[in-house]
Amino acid sequence: MPQRLVVTERSHEPRKRFAEELRRLRRERGLSLRELGKALGWDASQFGKMERGGTLGGPEVVQALDQYYGTVPLLLTLWELAVGDPRQFKEQYRRYMVLEAEALGLWQYSVSRPPGVLQTAEYAREALMAGGLRGEELEQQVDARNGRRRVLEGEDPPPFRVILSELVLRNSLRNTQAWRGQLEFLVEAADRPNIALHVLPFGTGLHGLDSTDVMFLRLLDGRTVAYAENDVSGELIEETSKVDQLQRTYDAVRDLALSLAESRSFVLRMLEEVPCEPST
Repeated sequence: MPQRLVVTERSHEPRKRFAEELRRLRRERGLSLRELGKALGWDASQFGKMERGGTLGGPEVVQALDQYYGTVPLLLTLWELAVGDPRQFKEQYRRYMVLEAEALGLWQYSVSRPPGVLQTAEYAREALMAGGLRGEELEQQVDARNGRRRVLEGEDPPPFRVILSELVLRNSLRNTQAWRGQLEFLVEAADRPNIALHVLPFGTGLHGLDSTDVMFLRLLDGRTVAYAENDVSGELIEETSKVDQLQRTYDAVRDLALSLAESRSFVLRMLEEVPCEPST
């Protein structure tokens, strides 16, 4: 068997390849990070982190780089591949993330935090920091979690039904403005045609998901799988009988939740309770 032809020594891992291309393009033009930052109006440290693989940056900065280097749409394409690469997630979550990205439909119950696909960058950062992440590992995981939101975006996004325990809306961030931004994002999400957002208010009594987050995914082959998670562990559940049992429990919880209109109003009331930043 002939040996595989190595066309380039560049990485085949999307995140590393994206960083390599950023470094290559800048160095080919003889620019320092400071000069690049000045030319594009961004902090040079942002480009340094992107070139080290510490963060992917957002689509706006990547599009600006594509325009500056005359490489449209190379960098944005590499960025999209990097954002969607399951290897950026911790190993125990990778199989689930692959299935989530391919799902035809999703539904979830959340106990104390918004689901990852509906978290803002600020919320994700504080949540991950609470779990002990710092430095570039923190930025990588924030990027990874932000990338999950793309599952619900695009021209034909899959339907997503989510039930939020009231605790999700009471368990605020330390940063008031970041918390306001998260609640505003939930309101915006509730207005999308593919997202159905319910709130399960306090006082509805005990139920089978009191301490368990669960996400269901309807897959291309017609199967439904579930991912159940509590404070100490998570499990991808593929056995049909177990998924069916969880599904029945979820349906019972949905019957206790507020309607879509009532839920949107509930989130808005929570938003009104958040103090505004004093004017300067």
